[in-house]
Amino acid sequence: MKDLGALHNFLGIQVTRSASGFFLSQRAYAEDLLHRAGMTSCKPASTPVEAKPKLAADSGTQVADPSEYRSLVGALQYLTMTRPDLAHAVQQVCLHMHDPRDCHLALLKRILRYVRGTVNLGLKLHSTSSLDIAAYSDSDWAGCPDTRQSTSGYCIYLGDSLVSWSSKRQPTVSRSSAESEYRAVANAVAECCWLKQLLGELSIPVSKATIVFCDNVSAVYVASNPVHHRRTKHIELDIHFVRERVQLGEFRVVHIPTDKQLADIMTKGLSTELFKSFRSSLCITSEDEAETARGC
Repeated sequence: MKDLGALHNFLGIQVTRSASGFFLSQRAYAEDLLHRAGMTSCKPASTPVEAKPKLAADSGTQVADPSEYRSLVGALQYLTMTRPDLAHAVQQVCLHMHDPRDCHLALLKRILRYVRGTVNLGLKLHSTSSLDIAAYSDSDWAGCPDTRQSTSGYCIYLGDSLVSWSSKRQPTVSRSSAESEYRAVANAVAECCWLKQLLGELSIPVSKATIVFCDNVSAVYVASNPVHHRRTKHIELDIHFVRERVQLGEFRVVHIPTDKQLADIMTKGLSTELFKSFRSSLCITSEDEAETARGC
């Protein structure tokens, strides 16, 4: 086995070390993607998706070359490795890969325009002694115009660093916003359980309870109150899974105001001001800022 020295590049991800942590960037990959799409000189967009209802599957006309659409969407999926701010928008264009329409292509091009204006952004992993795990969980109830399925999203932090995130359509239709939010909480708790187990195998046990922030009061109440089970038997599995962890003292489900719910960026389009505010909380920063930190 040969020591190759400090890591600088891994599978297209550039790694910049500093006293404050690591900066992960896919700038070269993003530039190559824009060149493939013929959008190196396009006008930048302020957000990857507009703050309006999601697109229907059968709206508009079919695109002339579906294979090009699928190729670009697949390439964007890899870019989300260091760009959690793209997760929701990329998830939306992925839903229409089987039959892309002109409106879906327009959304894809908007994402690429956003990438053009933020090509220097990357993920900052902060150096910290804290091993506290915190999660933000959210859902967009019945947001899909075709199936009325909800979109779940979560952001999970280890100390000050974002280490896991997700934007995914739920497999079933929820009959209430509380049910939709609770399913999202269960997804976040399951991911946190896996992360705790991984840290345990690395001989880094996490003793403190993990806090899961949710902006739905009913979902928070159900997590600790068994009386509500009579009215929520259709989500009984998720309820028992989360409540068991809460009773063991491993998790606490806490209410948080919607305007501070960072996972909103994983479930819906936001205004430019709110999007940029949440983006900065996702440990996304520019390459210049990372270089400045290295020089301090």
